Amino acid sequence: MTGSVVLIHLAGAVALLLWATRMVRTGVERAYGDVLRRKLRGTLRNPLLAVAAGGALAIAFQSATAVSLLVGSFAGSGIVTGAAGLVAVLGADLGSAFVVKLLSFDLPLLVPIALFVGTTIFLATERRAWRQFGRILVGVGLLILSLRLIGEASEPLRESGILPVVVNYLAADPVTAFLIAAVATWLFHSSVAFILLIVALAARGLVPAELGIVMVLGANLGGGLIAAMLSRTMSPPSRVVPLGNLAIRAIGALLALAGIVWLHPPLELLGASVPLQIVHAHIVFNVALVIAGIPFAGLVARTIERLLAYAAPPVPVSFEDKDTNALDPEALGTPSRALANVTRAVVGVCETIEVMLKNIMELYEEPDRARMAALAALDDRVDRRHAAIKLYLARITTGQMNDDEARRTQELLGACVKLEQVGDIIVRNMLVHVGKKLDRGLNFTPEGWRELLNLHAAVVANARLAFNVLISRDTETALQLVREKDRLRDVERATSRSHFERLREGTPRSVETSSLHLDTIRDLKQINSLLASIAYPVLEERGMLGGTRLKAAE
Repeated sequence: MTGSVVLIHLAGAVALLLWATRMVRTGVERAYGDVLRRKLRGTLRNPLLAVAAGGALAIAFQSATAVSLLVGSFAGSGIVTGAAGLVAVLGADLGSAFVVKLLSFDLPLLVPIALFVGTTIFLATERRAWRQFGRILVGVGLLILSLRLIGEASEPLRESGILPVVVNYLAADPVTAFLIAAVATWLFHSSVAFILLIVALAARGLVPAELGIVMVLGANLGGGLIAAMLSRTMSPPSRVVPLGNLAIRAIGALLALAGIVWLHPPLELLGASVPLQIVHAHIVFNVALVIAGIPFAGLVARTIERLLAYAAPPVPVSFEDKDTNALDPEALGTPSRALANVTRAVVGVCETIEVMLKNIMELYEEPDRARMAALAALDDRVDRRHAAIKLYLARITTGQMNDDEARRTQELLGACVKLEQVGDIIVRNMLVHVGKKLDRGLNFTPEGWRELLNLHAAVVANARLAFNVLISRDTETALQLVREKDRLRDVERATSRSHFERLREGTPRSVETSSLHLDTIRDLKQINSLLASIAYPVLEERGMLGGTRLKAAE
């Protein structure tokens, strides 16, 4: 087998590894993301619980980067302090190390089982949670399969004359190996995937233990760099956690690298084989970071906050300014350009509505006057954007529009009106319910609150589908959104029945919160109906919408 063929096979196996990792992460995010966020938010105040919660979330998401950005957003919203968020992310890094350990086991039988069961579940049901669970299983199967393919693809490299030269050079120059690993991890956008690649090559005898550990240290630095780079467009308070994590990981990795180079510790203590030594070194390093990082988390967070405050521009550009810039008046004479500008502006409205949807349920759980006022201000922002978009659409030169552009104009205008109505329901109805709950000191029953959370999670998931339909105009996504509307109607009926059963039983808290409970169900149902209607123009254009119901699938 020629060298080029070997590299093609290896590149394909690595690409499958990256894709499988992404499949698992997105499956967990779509199915359980909102629940996991709420659980994490409630445990961050205790350092030990924060470490455990961050680790569990990293195992679920298969990504410490996702946890770092999520916790960073919590810190930016004032839900947790930067120090508490930093501790949670250190726990996430440790959880990510345990993911590598779990995936390093030889589990050949799990591949066909995970692929078969996952595919069967995905195809056998239309329920989102079950379909995403099937997606997760397929991703796990492909991930383990990719590791086997990497091992098989790298087998011919044992006889290569070039590889030993490269390996010997890197082994003799650990600093270069460390930097290459950091850059490669950043390019992979996954420290788990890169370290699994190193472990797979080590299992074939292609990477010695000390070089593998040096590259694992570089991967840890690169993993911190990923989140820090992805957070560069976030607000300064939200960047404290990713940047603080990067600082701790960089200092820890450099100290560990110096220890490896100068002290040459006995690596045999980490395991009987080279792959075990590499995996265990990764875990030991992250355990050490957790132990050393907890006492210094506050100091690091405060230092990063001061640096960000010092580096902040004196006159920041507001969100509204950026949206106004998207509606370029010079593009009005070219409908295609003008509609592209409107699409960008509507995306900004979608992002604000999603924030409002998420925040309103957090206020139901923990009412706060300041955050209620902030949510109301978001609705004012939506109203301003809606007015600007409507005026801009009215000024586009209609004489040069073709039929598709005319339809797109009406579609964007209709979607923007619906989004503005969603914002009104959140603020004028649901926010009023939050105020009543706060003023009267009411609390839902555990069963009632769980039902509302499940209903809210379904609406948030449907909102994301609606936003995707609006941008991509994908038929399958539009069909899924309309089907989810019907499914949510059944969930709403079941929720209402459960509530009335508790009323008949005379449950005190159900009686006290009955009006709030039923009004919230009604509001969530209305929001979901508005969002689902965004799919109608796409389905109608393709002849898939008959009257008020979907045509039977052919």
